[in-house]
Amino acid sequence: MSTATKTGDQGLTSLMFNRRVSKTHPQVEALGGLDELNSAIGLARASSAYPFIRQNLEIIQKDLVGLMGELATLEEDRVKYEQAGFARLTGQQTSQLDALVKTIEDQQGSFRGWATPGQSMAAATLDLARTVCRRTERNVCGLLEKGFSTSPESLVYLNRLGDVLWLMARWSESQTGT
Repeated sequence: MSTATKTGDQGLTSLMFNRRVSKTHPQVEALGGLDELNSAIGLARASSAYPFIRQNLEIIQKDLVGLMGELATLEEDRVKYEQAGFARLTGQQTSQLDALVKTIEDQQGSFRGWATPGQSMAAATLDLARTVCRRTERNVCGLLEKGFSTSPESLVYLNRLGDVLWLMARWSESQTGT
């Protein structure tokens, strides 16, 4: 089967369980944001010289895949999704982000004031990922406000992830003395 299936040529795309929706559907917008976020985090991971950053970003990317699956499932297919055993985002992943915040702050102290992205390439890519994360968080918030059945944990996780990415960027700058 070719990657170019042509099934999206009429402006529709598939969610989980072959549910077709418009490419402008709010869930598709949120999924696109998550895909972009995962790519931005991949760029940050590839550009970082620090194993601490690379290892944690890879864990986060795997968490995002689970969140993408959840967001790609319509309410009427939620039971099928759970029965199929697909990855789900839980409070445990958010707790891991909380622990990461504590680890960075314990190492560097708290960071104060505004940051100007671009002090280093590694920090700049983390700041880019952070801004994509915040936009994606707004998209998911919009889904919840419109009544879509999305795990409330997704919003908490993305909010915390934005904090983690900001801290990682500042941590990366501090490692280079910038």
